[in-house]
Amino acid sequence: MTKRKLLAPALAALLALAATSLAQADTQILGNLQLSVAAKLSPKRLPRQGAAPIAVSVGWKITSTDPAQRPAVLKAVKIEINRAGILDPTGLPNCPYTEIQPASTSRALANCRPSLVGKGSFSALVGLEGQESYVSKGTMIVFKGTKAGKPVLFGQIYTNYPFAASFVIVFSISHQRHGAYGTTLSAKLPANLRAWGNLTEVQMSLKRTYGFEGKRRSFLSAGCPAPKGVGRALFRLARTTFSFSGAPDVSSTLSETCRARG
Repeated sequence: MTKRKLLAPALAALLALAATSLAQADTQILGNLQLSVAAKLSPKRLPRQGAAPIAVSVGWKITSTDPAQRPAVLKAVKIEINRAGILDPTGLPNCPYTEIQPASTSRALANCRPSLVGKGSFSALVGLEGQESYVSKGTMIVFKGTKAGKPVLFGQIYTNYPFAASFVIVFSISHQRHGAYGTTLSAKLPANLRAWGNLTEVQMSLKRTYGFEGKRRSFLSAGCPAPKGVGRALFRLARTTFSFSGAPDVSSTLSETCRARG
């Protein structure tokens, strides 16, 4: 894949000045559905000119405000990332889908570690309506891949409770030329995952540094081009949209701050 700068350094036009550096968390309640979403940028101290390696973390938790009812079933998710940075997978190989599904976490890593770009965890509520349910927890790992000739991210999840099960969430990648967000990751949860359980909680961090052609590279990088004389800036890090079965879509805009050096 040729190098593509997906997130142009246009942050200055989108920034508002801030005195704090806490990532925003957003909680919304619609009916008995409660959705909490958070995003984080690390590190926060970044060059005023150019870019440096970063990690972007996104997490969500879905619950019901009524203990007698189960939370709405998640069917799709969209994550839009601020355009003030660079997503560049140059030099990373693609992981074949068949090498990670079906597979345990250890087997998936053994087969596709060179393609690894993220990791995290998940929780799911498992059980048919009207039957006793239980919470299953496990690991999520993210690989660079392709589908139908287009770049994607494979989010492989695995649990061994109460029995071994693995699934792959395919995140398509699209690019926008205008607006605050330059890269969008979109995924429809596979039918076999939704039949198995409701994915109620995910914590995912995208980060990878590696060597290619004698140079150090980063899968994600960004700068903090705050105006000269301004040390900190607040910006819209990500916008998320969640789609549910039997419930309206829920969107959240999550803000972060960066500290400019140089």
